Amino acid sequence: MASFKPTRIQTYPKLGEKVTEDTLYWKNYKPALQIKEFGAVTKIEFSPLPPHNYAVTASTRIHIYGPHSQEPTRSFTRFRDTAYGGSFRGDGKLLVAGSEDGIIRLFDIKSLGALRQFTGHSKAVHATTFLSDGFRVVSGSDDLSCRVWDVASSVELSSFTEHTDYIRAAAPSKLNPDLFVTGSYDHTVKVFDVRTGSCVMTMQHGHPVECVLLYPSDALLVSTGGRYVKIWDLLKGGQQLVSLKNHHKTVTCACLSSTGNKLLTGSLDRHVKVYNSSYKVVHNFDCAASILSLAVAPDDNTVAVGMTNGVLSVRHRKHKEEKETLTDRRRRGPAYRVNVKGKNFAPKQNDFLVNKAAKQHLQKHDKQLKSFEVSKALDSALQAWKRSSKPEVAVVVMMELNRRGTLKNALAGRDEASLARILDFLLKYITDPRFSRPLLTVGDIVLDLYQQVIPQSPVVERLLQRLLELLGREAELQQEFLQVLGILDTLFASLNLRKDVAILAAPPVAQGSQLQAA
Repeated sequence: MASFKPTRIQTYPKLGEKVTEDTLYWKNYKPALQIKEFGAVTKIEFSPLPPHNYAVTASTRIHIYGPHSQEPTRSFTRFRDTAYGGSFRGDGKLLVAGSEDGIIRLFDIKSLGALRQFTGHSKAVHATTFLSDGFRVVSGSDDLSCRVWDVASSVELSSFTEHTDYIRAAAPSKLNPDLFVTGSYDHTVKVFDVRTGSCVMTMQHGHPVECVLLYPSDALLVSTGGRYVKIWDLLKGGQQLVSLKNHHKTVTCACLSSTGNKLLTGSLDRHVKVYNSSYKVVHNFDCAASILSLAVAPDDNTVAVGMTNGVLSVRHRKHKEEKETLTDRRRRGPAYRVNVKGKNFAPKQNDFLVNKAAKQHLQKHDKQLKSFEVSKALDSALQAWKRSSKPEVAVVVMMELNRRGTLKNALAGRDEASLARILDFLLKYITDPRFSRPLLTVGDIVLDLYQQVIPQSPVVERLLQRLLELLGREAELQQEFLQVLGILDTLFASLNLRKDVAILAAPPVAQGSQLQAA
């Protein structure tokens, strides 16, 4: 008998996946570090100056973390109720935060007590931030007003009541210390001028606004609310430039990276999306729960995400030294035998070298295929898919079983749990163009084997119903594609016909011109 050949796992590139410099840049992060907080993480903000500590607002406290610490280095707990909107001043020495009781508190990072308390709001204050001069604080409240406070005297300087619903977002201008932007649940984004005491610009977002963000140049404004992320041009009077709809649920937060001013957005659909300068999605971070807050360190070395389940997810960038260390660690040393001649022995010119064949190590599914345990081999391949998220292994094993003529035996005689595992796999990948042909064969065999016993299991019946609906939608989509292809063929044929007619009509015109010249 010939020696057993293990199954060859081919790599199938995903269709439409473009690997760009932006993609490689944002993929260069370590796995997320999970830190458990006391409640939903509603705000994260990094200090503008090194070492770039970050403030995390959760429940009734604000924690300050170091760039690589897993425990808070400082905590502010002088809140009677839920704290909101912890924001640093430009020099990173002061922190301002609102609360459910309507009191705004100002903290010194090096001390625990509150330096100032600003009282005047009658309801919860969700948005607080410093103006760019560092001497004034802006607050937005559920009492429909936004107010400006003097840091030194704790006196209210001005109040704006143009909004008609809760104010949940505020952002100061970095160039003009008298301008700031607010977003409200009345679906509007407003730009206020403290010097004139008036609203100078209003944009209609169309949904309750959760976050507003100004670019460093103050020319572009970002607003998020509903499933939409909208970009406004302030130099053109608040004209809408782009409306993005890449999330499936409400977009709750947004931030900018320091490298190229890339835009990042977080949503309740548990995804963080990274946009390039053309506002195309170049990368995606997946999280375990719905996202409420998001921040990127000024040096782009840390990405922090706050979620509804109270978990703070922190990703750190990999440095070149770490990459080289990992590469050296994975690189195996030379294979040699320590014998009487020593490990540094070098063969001479006339020596005859005998090479030892390398031992072949088989995967679990290959060992079972070698032993003709076809059902166990298929189960092992499906377990490998669950463990490593690589469907290629399961698909290649199914193709090998079909080549051997034992695929039907491997699929027969299964209980409810193992059959449901196969149907889950089919539901996820049967419409993928890389695997659709072999998986359609698997689906046909499953239907032939279990069509008589389907009503006995509601779980299997429900999965099969979903599979049939999925295939029906896919067939309709393919039909629509064929219709579009026919329309395009007709258009291209008409264009070619016009070109031919133009070419045929050209010689008489040329001949007539020659006769006139004669």
